[in-house]
Amino acid sequence: MEPGPKGVLYLCATPIGNLEDITLRVLRVLKEVDLIAAEDTRYTRKLLSHYDIHTPLTSYHEHNRHRKGEYLLERLLAGQNVALVSDAGTPGVSDPGEELVRAALEQGITVVPLPGPSALLPAITVSGLPSGRFVFEGFLPKKNKERQTRLSLLAGETRTIVLYEAPHRLLKTLDQFLNVLGDRRACAARELTKRFEEIHRGTISQLRDYFSANPPRGEFVLVIEGKTGAGEDSGTGREWNFLAPEEHVELLTREGLHPNEAIKKVARLRNIPRRDLYKLMNKEKTKKT
Repeated sequence: MEPGPKGVLYLCATPIGNLEDITLRVLRVLKEVDLIAAEDTRYTRKLLSHYDIHTPLTSYHEHNRHRKGEYLLERLLAGQNVALVSDAGTPGVSDPGEELVRAALEQGITVVPLPGPSALLPAITVSGLPSGRFVFEGFLPKKNKERQTRLSLLAGETRTIVLYEAPHRLLKTLDQFLNVLGDRRACAARELTKRFEEIHRGTISQLRDYFSANPPRGEFVLVIEGKTGAGEDSGTGREWNFLAPEEHVELLTREGLHPNEAIKKVARLRNIPRRDLYKLMNKEKTKKT
C-alpha cells in the first residue's frame, strides 16, 4: 500500500508583545492545521483565546525537543498539517524549532514559512545605526571561555552587531563589550511592542551606567556599532582588544610612540573621548607614585 501524502509544517510568526501584530494568513493557518506545536502552551493559549482559535495544542521546547520532535514528525508523515510557534516572534531563531525544520526537510516534508513579527528587525531599524549590513549573534554563549572567544571574533566585525540578552546578564555583557570592543555607539531595545517598551541609545558605557542605576527588566535586543577604520591596526602587529585602554597606551609607548601620540591613537582606535583617556592615564600614574 502506497503511503499517503505528507503533511506540511508551517512556521508561524506570532506577536512579540502586542497581540495585534499578527498577519491574517497566520490566523487562517492556525485555524486550519491539525495541530499547533508551541514553545510555551500557556502563552500561546492566550493568543488562541484572543482570536477564538480552538485547534489542538501541544508543547515543543528545549527540554522535550527529542521526544516531541519524533511525535510531530510522525503526525506530519501521517499526512497531518502542523503549525510551529515559539514563545514570541519567528520560530526557528534562537529556539529548538531549527531542529524540527531540519528533521522535517530530511524526511521530505514541505516546510512553509509565514513571515511576521520579530524583535530583530525593529531593533535594528530604530537603533539609528547602519542597517544595510549586520550580523545576528542570537544569545552569546554562557560559558566564559566560549563567550570570550565569540567576543574576540566580534571585535573585528565591521557590520552592525545584533544580539539578544536576558536582563540578569545585561550588565555583564555590556562590560565585556566595553572591554573588548571599546566604547562604541549602541542601542538597547527592551520589551519591544509591549506596554513598558523602552529604547535607549548612546555609547556602550552610557548604557551600562544607565542600567546600573536602573536595574534591567524584560528581554533585550542589543545593537552595537561595527568596527570603524577596519584597515587600521594598533601599530603593534598584536591583538589589543583584550587590553585595557591604559595598557594599550603603555604598549604603544614602550614600542617607541610618544605618550601624547599613543593616547590619540588609542582614543581613535577604541572610539574613546581623548579627555577621558587622559584622565584615566593620570589616574594610573597617580596610583604608581
